[in-house]
Order: sequence, then C-alpha cells, then structure tokens
Amino acid sequence: MLTTIAKTVSYIRSKTDFVPEFGIILGTGLGGLVKEIKPEIILEYQDIPNFPVSTVESHHGKLIFGHLDGKKVIAMQGRFHFYEGYSMEQVTFPVRIMKSLGIRALFVSNACGGLNPDYEIGDLMILSDHINMLPNPLVGKNYQELGPRFPDMSEPYNKELIAKGKAIGQKLGFKVQVGTYVAVTGPSLETPAEYAFLRTIGADVVGMSTVPEVIVANHADIPVFAVSIITDLGVPGKIRKVSLAEILAVAEKAEPKMTRLLKELIVS
Repeated sequence: MLTTIAKTVSYIRSKTDFVPEFGIILGTGLGGLVKEIKPEIILEYQDIPNFPVSTVESHHGKLIFGHLDGKKVIAMQGRFHFYEGYSMEQVTFPVRIMKSLGIRALFVSNACGGLNPDYEIGDLMILSDHINMLPNPLVGKNYQELGPRFPDMSEPYNKELIAKGKAIGQKLGFKVQVGTYVAVTGPSLETPAEYAFLRTIGADVVGMSTVPEVIVANHADIPVFAVSIITDLGVPGKIRKVSLAEILAVAEKAEPKMTRLLKELIVS
C-alpha cells in the first residue's frame, strides 16, 4: 500500500504543488459546495493512478484543488462505495492520499435515511457517533507509517467541530440534528424489519458510506466532521417506496443548507 500511495501522490505532485489544509468528501447529490471553491486544478479520477472511478450516477468523479474563502481545500466530487464492488482499501484510498498531501481535517457529507421518529425529510444531522456494519477497512496488514494497529475510536467525530457546527446551524436558523449513523452495505434499501432493527441498536440514520472513510481518517489521526441530509424515512407509518430520483431531489433541495454550514465551519 505504501508504494501505491507514493505513486499516486507523485502523480498528483507532478500536476500541482498545491498543499491543501482541509479535505472534503461530497456525497450523493451534494456537490454544490464545489461551486463555492475557486479551483486551482481539477483532476479526473480516471486520470489519477490507482484511483477508483465512481460508477454512481450522481457522483461526478473529480478531485478539485482550490480555495474556499481563502482556505486551501481538496474536494472529492463523488466518492466510492463498497456496493460498487470496490474493496475497502479502494473505498478509503483517497483519505490516505489527502493525508499524504497535507490535510489537517476531513469534512464528509452524505445522504441518508432517517430512523429517529423526531427527524424529518430535509433535516441536517451532524454525526456524533456511528455503528459500522460494513467490513472494517483496517482488516489486513497494518502499516505503522499510516497509523496504529488498534486505533482508538472513542471520539470518531471531533467534538470541537461538532460544537462549532451546531452553533453555526443555530445562527443560520437551520434545523440541525445530532446523532448516530449506521453504515450498511446496500445497494438495496432497507426493509421495514431492517429499519426497526437498526433503530433498536441505536442508530438515528442509515446510509451506505462515510464510516469507512471516517475509520481510516481516525487511523491516520485526522479530525473529522460529518453531516447528513435526511432524504427519506424508515420510521414505522412513514415508510414508502422511494427512488434514486426522489432521493436526489430531496438532497438537491436541502443541499444549500449543508453547503452554507460546511463553508462557514471550514472558513471559521
């Protein structure tokens, strides 16, 4: 893995000497923050050695280096998922690259299903914890240069960033929840019994991403902030058939709120 990371970083460095302060991973239908970034250089995933290529319709597959109100950022416009057939090493590989390029914190977004009966479609939820029901991306040989064999996960999401995010949401007048995200494999959406089970074990929302990247970020000692947009509900009495088009429509409608929150948090 170390050689693979080095080759990819070497390629990127041959294209730019830009050193980012912050990494951003933009999830399903949540690419609007890109419009706020003044780009220095944009690299297509397909052109980057060892980078997977996103196969999901709403993920554009671009690595963007630029300035967000004076802050130097690297943004993934589109991420990778286990359900696409990628290994966990591939899914989380970009986090390793962003760390090697110099990021000091990671900001992650996603679209998810709500399990908490107090949540509504279109709400934002700041992640304070998670439950991992995907294969752990750290299984296999550990490279001490990347992090410890047994990384602590008692604070997977940075408490200071959570507090700042909540304060920004309140200032902007947004309804911002704080809760626990459970990551499942997908790509099928959950059955009513599965929704009930996931709620019983302590989850407030369910999705198919984020947690692998967060685990690897913690392994690499990168502070993390993550936020979800709730696009559908897995609450008894509110469960109905839903399509990707409907999920994307909700994400697009709520996305400006997430963009404002993330932008203010990053530049604060």
